[in-house]
Amino acid sequence: MRSLILGLAAAIAFAPAARGQDPGHDVLLDTEAGAIILDLDYGRAPVTACNFVRYVQQGDYAQGGFFRTVVAATNANPNPIDVIQAATPRGSDDALRPPIPLERTSVTGLRHVAGAVSMARDGPDTATSSFFIVTQDAPSLDFGGGRNPDGQGFAVFGHVVVGLDVARAIQMRPTDGQEQLTPPVLISAAVMLTPPPAVCGA
Repeated sequence: MRSLILGLAAAIAFAPAARGQDPGHDVLLDTEAGAIILDLDYGRAPVTACNFVRYVQQGDYAQGGFFRTVVAATNANPNPIDVIQAATPRGSDDALRPPIPLERTSVTGLRHVAGAVSMARDGPDTATSSFFIVTQDAPSLDFGGGRNPDGQGFAVFGHVVVGLDVARAIQMRPTDGQEQLTPPVLISAAVMLTPPPAVCGA
């Protein structure tokens, strides 16, 4: 793991200039398909980003993985999307910690564009640990979009800085015909590359 992190240092160093943000908000997902680096938006989605950080810091995603893929071209929903969804080893309905309030995109100004990282949920204010990566623009996941019947959208809290190609490769892996990856793609570790800001209570 240490060698993997060091090997990605150069990629991380170039990321801030490209995205115009502080380089200290990154998380590394070490998956069996390759590395994915995330930048978290603590400024606009602090509740959701800090919730994610707590799971990362406690090692909750280790040995979990990406278990679901949705491909717009084959998605029967009237509002098709392209995403991959991950969970802890306890599953997508992980009850280890209480659910968090929904930070709507109408408030945060964030959008479900390619590379966005967002929280899976059932009803509003029910998200816990399961998250997804958007591989192609999916405006139907924003507030007012039609993907969820309640129209409240999902909470974007960051984006992929490095490894969107890895996410897209995962999306195209075999499934059981019901959007479940067979087998799931293991997350061997999720690692904070820098400490979270004070807003997370660290």
